[in-house]
Amino acid sequence: MSYTVLVFVKQVPDTQNITGEAMKADGTVNRAALPAIFNPEDLNALELALQLKDRYGAKVVVGTMGPPAAADVLRDALFRGADEALLLTDRAFAGADTLATSYALSCAAKKVGKVDLILCGRQAIDGDTAQVGPQLAEKLKMPQICYVEEVLELAENKIVARRAIEGGYEILESPLPCLLTVIDSNDPRPPAAKRIMKYKRAMTKSEINKKVSDPYTGNADADAEIKALEAKGLIIAELTAEAVNADPARIGMAGSPTKVKAIQSVVLAGGEAKKIEPTTEGINALIHELIADHTLG
Repeated sequence: MSYTVLVFVKQVPDTQNITGEAMKADGTVNRAALPAIFNPEDLNALELALQLKDRYGAKVVVGTMGPPAAADVLRDALFRGADEALLLTDRAFAGADTLATSYALSCAAKKVGKVDLILCGRQAIDGDTAQVGPQLAEKLKMPQICYVEEVLELAENKIVARRAIEGGYEILESPLPCLLTVIDSNDPRPPAAKRIMKYKRAMTKSEINKKVSDPYTGNADADAEIKALEAKGLIIAELTAEAVNADPARIGMAGSPTKVKAIQSVVLAGGEAKKIEPTTEGINALIHELIADHTLG
């Protein structure tokens, strides 16, 4: 049996460099002020999907929601082994919180058609909420298994997965279709040189039109370029809010009840330090001091 695995990924700002200056007045991230990267745990979700492709011959479709530049993470996914890519992009999606994002992704998933599995990273580093995957499962009325480390079995009507829990793990079985959120329990494979050579020209139609219209480098016919890339399977599909039949009241800022009231940069400063000698006397003195101030006892 052939399976279709849909993996939702995200292009995120590199939060190691985030400061108060990288935030907008409305509380959203000024993504233009930070380098963009592939969300780390989404790479783990992609790797798990590719392992299912290796084991069961599954077809791997990768999707993301974002501005046109988010096509970069889709090309990266194609370099690593994904079969198809789609970009959910529309100004109407801008400013979405997890509720609006999960709704938009659910609309995209329905547009893809029949899927056996949906995989998401546990959470994105720009929000750290871990809400989108579970919310997406709820909107699609799918069973879900969160914190997945490994898929143990995939059969015609079921999946068996191991998920992490505090102090250990548990084995869960679910009927298909099912949604999994994946933790950083595997080592994502690097892009393959052969696939880079094949998919480095993969583009959306918007990217092609922009390239062709560039007054300095544009010298091709857009329709001809699109047809040539379509023939080679190198077109990254673009989906607008209208294309996925999304309700305008449920996407973007309009569909986002979460509001950021204030932004504060916190700088941790060192306090008083005391050196404890690594001797019996030093340790005993420390213990008595901790008992005296009720830290112990």
